[in-house]
Amino acid sequence: MVDRPGLITPEIAERYGVSLSTVTTSWARHPAWPAPAGKRGRYKEYASKDIADFVRTHIERQAVELEPRRLYTAQQLEDAGIGIKAVTIRSDLTRGRWPEPDDTAHGVNRWYGQTVMTAMTGRRGYRRAPKES
Repeated sequence: MVDRPGLITPEIAERYGVSLSTVTTSWARHPAWPAPAGKRGRYKEYASKDIADFVRTHIERQAVELEPRRLYTAQQLEDAGIGIKAVTIRSDLTRGRWPEPDDTAHGVNRWYGQTVMTAMTGRRGYRRAPKES
């Protein structure tokens, strides 16, 4: 693929290893999605750098360091910026895709930071590595 200064949505999907639908119905609807830099054929064209910045800031999960021996609720984990919403944690717990809580005192599920960091290392990301140009 020739490296162009701009990318159209099929090229964005290919470069970042996601479906065209993910780009058009999820990413492009995000409030921080960059403005088009022009048009190529029937597609809007976006500056490559703007797309890379968007993916780095809003799509890629950033490693979060939690206190290993502190207990966290699902909401506290979301607030800590682990990249997963509390509702997703609760849902994944019922489906067996999230570790059992380390503490359930007073009916509140809480996990040690170490448990969460271990779970996050085994959790798949939302995308594959970008393709080299």
